[in-house]
Amino acid sequence: MNQNRAAIRYAKATLDFAVEKKAADAVEKDMREIAATLAENVELQNVLESPIIKAEVKKNTLLEIFKGANEITKGLVDTLIGNKRIAMLQDVAYKYIILFEKMKGEEVAYVTTAVPLTAELEKKILAQVTKATGNKVTLENKVDESIIGGFVLRVGDTQYDASIANKLNGLKREFTNSL
Repeated sequence: MNQNRAAIRYAKATLDFAVEKKAADAVEKDMREIAATLAENVELQNVLESPIIKAEVKKNTLLEIFKGANEITKGLVDTLIGNKRIAMLQDVAYKYIILFEKMKGEEVAYVTTAVPLTAELEKKILAQVTKATGNKVTLENKVDESIIGGFVLRVGDTQYDASIANKLNGLKREFTNSL
């Protein structure tokens, strides 16, 4: 089973259990904290991925960092440690957030642009994404100058890359393959 499917399964099982225990909102808050912390901290990611560091050390480290977390979140950490899948914790957190938002009928559209979006353009994008998904959508804009121009739109597991950098890479591949 590939990593992505496994992460979805762990996230779905965690969400189902959290809904059953009426703690889905608290676990979602934990998952957002976990995703943000791991995204910002490369050293912590390396600790989780390291085969040299003992599982008990990884578990204690995570439980210390997220000591205010819900018991269901702590149980997920235990399960991932026990199944030797703790390196996918960040993926599971992202998948949980996506599944939780879909369950609530809400989605977050992540738009990456080279420059910040204007309010008018933000409204247009929001209208199009809402129309396409049929759900209530909120928009998060991330500025990344490396895409040169255009945009990258990600809603749930779907990504549309209309960046200049992507188009240039496509041209480069075409030229390389035609030689």
